[in-house]
Amino acid sequence: MLNLGALAFAAPWLLAALLVLPVLWWLLRVTPPSPRLMAFPAIRLLRDLAVREETPARTPLWLLILRILIAALVILGLSRPLLNPDALLPGTGPLLLVVDNGWAAGRDWRGRRDHMERLVDQAERQDREVVLLATAPSAAGERPRLQGPMAAGDARREVQALEPMPWATDRRAALAALEAFSPRGTTHAVWLADGLGDDAARGLADRLQRLGGLTLVDDGEGRPAMMVRPPVADGGALVVPVERADARLPLPVAVRAAGPAGRLLGRVEGDFEAGQARTELRLELPTELRNEMETVQLDGQATAGAVHLVDERWRRRPVGLVSGRPEGENQPLLSELYYIDRALGPYAEIRQGGIEELLKRQLAVLILADVGTLSPAESDRLSRWVEEGGVLLRFAGPRLAQNADTLIPVRLRSGDRALGGALSWSEPARLAPFEETSPFHGLALPEDVTVTRQVLAEPGVDLAEKTWMRLEDGTPLVTAERRGGGWVVLVHTTAGPDWSNLSLSGLYVEMLRRVVALSQGVSGAVQAGTLPPLLLLDGQGRLAPAPATAFPLPAEALAAPGGPPLGPRHPPGYYGTEEARRAVNLSSAVPALAPLEGLPTSVALERYGGRSEIDLKPWLLGLALPLAILDLFVGLALRGLLPLPRLPRLAGRGTAAAVLLGLGLALVPAAGLRAQDTAIASPASPAADEETAIKATADTYLAFVRTGDLAADAASEAGLAGLSEELNRRTAVETAGVMGVDLEQDELSFFPLLYWPVTGAQGELSEAARLKVNEYLRNGGTILLDTRDQDLGAAQGMVGGGARLEAMLRGLDIPPLAPVPPDHVLTKAFYLLQDFPGRYSGGQLWVEAQEGRANDGVSSVVIGGNDWAGAWAVDRRGRPLNAMVPGGERQREMAYRFGINLVMYALTGNYKADQVHVPAILERLGQ
Repeated sequence: MLNLGALAFAAPWLLAALLVLPVLWWLLRVTPPSPRLMAFPAIRLLRDLAVREETPARTPLWLLILRILIAALVILGLSRPLLNPDALLPGTGPLLLVVDNGWAAGRDWRGRRDHMERLVDQAERQDREVVLLATAPSAAGERPRLQGPMAAGDARREVQALEPMPWATDRRAALAALEAFSPRGTTHAVWLADGLGDDAARGLADRLQRLGGLTLVDDGEGRPAMMVRPPVADGGALVVPVERADARLPLPVAVRAAGPAGRLLGRVEGDFEAGQARTELRLELPTELRNEMETVQLDGQATAGAVHLVDERWRRRPVGLVSGRPEGENQPLLSELYYIDRALGPYAEIRQGGIEELLKRQLAVLILADVGTLSPAESDRLSRWVEEGGVLLRFAGPRLAQNADTLIPVRLRSGDRALGGALSWSEPARLAPFEETSPFHGLALPEDVTVTRQVLAEPGVDLAEKTWMRLEDGTPLVTAERRGGGWVVLVHTTAGPDWSNLSLSGLYVEMLRRVVALSQGVSGAVQAGTLPPLLLLDGQGRLAPAPATAFPLPAEALAAPGGPPLGPRHPPGYYGTEEARRAVNLSSAVPALAPLEGLPTSVALERYGGRSEIDLKPWLLGLALPLAILDLFVGLALRGLLPLPRLPRLAGRGTAAAVLLGLGLALVPAAGLRAQDTAIASPASPAADEETAIKATADTYLAFVRTGDLAADAASEAGLAGLSEELNRRTAVETAGVMGVDLEQDELSFFPLLYWPVTGAQGELSEAARLKVNEYLRNGGTILLDTRDQDLGAAQGMVGGGARLEAMLRGLDIPPLAPVPPDHVLTKAFYLLQDFPGRYSGGQLWVEAQEGRANDGVSSVVIGGNDWAGAWAVDRRGRPLNAMVPGGERQREMAYRFGINLVMYALTGNYKADQVHVPAILERLGQ
């Protein structure tokens, strides 16, 4: 290396290339640039006679200077000039690099790596070998060992591959590795420390000094290692303890909470006073943000110890909500779940969805609002979940009163008890005081809370033990039963204000909180066996997929007094499954932090980033590159090659025609294929694919259920086709056609109304079809069930009789039914009607007995037996296919009017029930 004061050259022999610059000057000067080539017709010679152009015989002076400058910059850059070069390393033997690569070293690993590479560069200039010793165990579990002696180039590759580990260093093992080290010559050791002290630090420093000399590099008291200790819940806040290794200086500190994908949820700042090694920061977060929290970490400390992972145990008890009624999407006050959500939202994590979907994740409480019949699969799954510790809270309603199952704490009487009806009271009932054995004991009873309707429990010897809340007349309002490790709780009134104003009181909130408090929470389940590694922290506090070197963690180790044994086999991170993961943090395995003190006074001290050596090679080569690019463009311009060439023209019209003809031939088969596909995928046979979904949602289609009976399906298709034509002709409804759906395979949510003919060949539905139909009914769909034979007993199958219809609909959540009252919206949705004939007349039409306010009051089920599709059916020419019984086109006209009223009722809702329409209706009636 050549030293010239503040400037040095690491490869001075390359400076000899500067002697070639005069020769390069002479060659460039006598060599003219390439002649400029121009293509032009001969007539152009006449136009250019007055202008005389000359080609230079020599390279222009400015271009010559530019090229000499480029060559000089490249030569100087390759000679490795250094500004303020570092002093030579002492000693004659190899350079020994001892690197603390434990968890505390990750906070500025890039700066530490740069420092190591600079030391390797110094050893290379002095032609000295390098020995590398990392003090943390490797990812494969190997103890610290010496690497080398090796050439500087090999050492540079090892340094670049070295990474910080998410566990502590093992300096005792590093000291043992040095015992057998006997180098040739005097070794100079450089210890790149992480600033943490332990009982082996003094012994390691003494051993390194005896090898020939020691330089210690650390961050100093200005950037000590810090660690986040386990937070503590304090009301609605988290108290986050933060600990630092060196407490000599006052320092600011900041903690932030992050959610999925690192999204910032909250941040709090604090300060360390001089001499203070531990401080606590209070992190205030709303419940909604706290439930999304995944990590609590320190700002400016990219280490595994500066990150505290959060799992489900730190969240509020998750509560799942399921409704048996269609929800009012645009009118939340009509939704029962709205009142539960408002009551528990500030205190619990609320999740909504289907039963199976909610139980796929850990759940503490599941609330079913007026969910009647449960499928066998749902009932079995819920029973197992309750026995494992879950709390099932059910609210009554019309569906539960009609279709109660066995997953309730007490037997219920058929029907319900209402104000002014059978089994009724004369005035709204008030609440009785809570008994001492009730979980609600101690809550204040509001005087204005009354109940107008409830479901009644059958008397039994254990009814009193299962009753948590009563009315003044002694009838139970809340009953509960212990099942296994969980509870089944039933509120005998609705979750909303339909049957009681309880949901509008503060007592409702306190009661729900007491029920949620009965649950074990998601951390209450006892885990057994082993937990596989899921996502693990690296040395810089980043979550990454588990490597092959990580082993499953025994579940019992999580409850060990000192925490699980963390290290190469079990790094910190998430263990378990995605649905039930457990956070294992480094703080449980690290004792109190201590500074690196008590070293010999003869040890030389340095700081990371304290050196001022500047390598000028990147700057010189970086400056030469744009000058070389400039020279390239200048050369192209002088030769006339810089302008872009013109695009070639087509050979002529024949070529263009050939291209267009080829494109046309290529498009013909595709067009034919599309036409063929369109012919095959007729509207009457939808396929369960994306194309069918787009078609069904882009337009309005009338749909019927395919029964497997070809004659019945053809009659349904023809009937809905006739009704579709009348709708398009008479109303503003624009239907695109008819589709047949298979309950086992097709999606039902695309259609607001389903026509379902009942045939003798139909059997019970599969479990998947029952779930699909129940979901359709609960979310606003309407089904017209047509027995087609005026079988009034079958039509009353939901209240008794009608074995065929009852068997077919077994397991469906059908609400209580009643005959259509005279003032029902079906009688005035578009036409004013008094009866509802089809191909037959005189049959009874059944609708939902008490239409709720959800789904705008539209009945989810309409049942009759007048064979309406037979009355609507037409052929391709629009001629009726079937005769009316007893007969007459007047009856067919009234059947069409009923069909139009039904479609308008399904599409527009119950708005005709508004009193604002009464004057117009009376005027039409002539009253």
